[in-house]
Amino acid sequence: LMIDSMHFILQKYGGGTMVDNTNLGISRDINFLKQASEKTGVNIVAGTGYYVESSRPETVKLTVEEMAAHMKRELQDGCDGSSIKCGVIGEVGCTSEKRALQAAAQVNVDIGCPVIIHPGRDDKAPQEIVRVYQEAGGKVDKLIMSHLDRTFLSEDKLVEFAALGCYCEFDLFGIELTHYQQKESVDMPGDATRIKSIKSLINSGYEDKITISQDIHTKHRM
Repeated sequence: LMIDSMHFILQKYGGGTMVDNTNLGISRDINFLKQASEKTGVNIVAGTGYYVESSRPETVKLTVEEMAAHMKRELQDGCDGSSIKCGVIGEVGCTSEKRALQAAAQVNVDIGCPVIIHPGRDDKAPQEIVRVYQEAGGKVDKLIMSHLDRTFLSEDKLVEFAALGCYCEFDLFGIELTHYQQKESVDMPGDATRIKSIKSLINSGYEDKITISQDIHTKHRM
């Protein structure tokens, strides 16, 4: 299904590169990505880094240095026993611990690769993440904050966050729900509201800091 979708999108809309945020803890399949790339002609950039701690109990005792060393190996030497190198750190899950974020910042400093973040669902989380990331040395102009369409429901707060300098990602297009399933107190915005939020960033001068994607992590979202 993924390969068929890639063929359709490439033929209809063009483009030749896809970034896959499936990293450590959420069943990354490097061999499948290689096959999909070869069958479609699309460049696929694989992600390294650590997702939320509940998805990777075997790694929660690793130090920042150990996490950083593993990511650097996957970026520079290859991952999962192959010579295929990852090209991005992400999606880094930020829940109750900071080590994965600090390690990603350390690698960003060392080799300059971009970092993609999965923030918590509180609207204060993105700012806290940027603070921790910068304190660890990470470059904010290489940072992408995902899922902002379900995190900032106020345009003023969104524009205030954009002033920090990282990329603002809207990636829940096509998901039309009455509420956000992971936080039922949140009224889930629809596509019209997402577009309105993006327009507010453009009107505030942040058109070069917007990324648009789709958070496809289960088959039903395709």
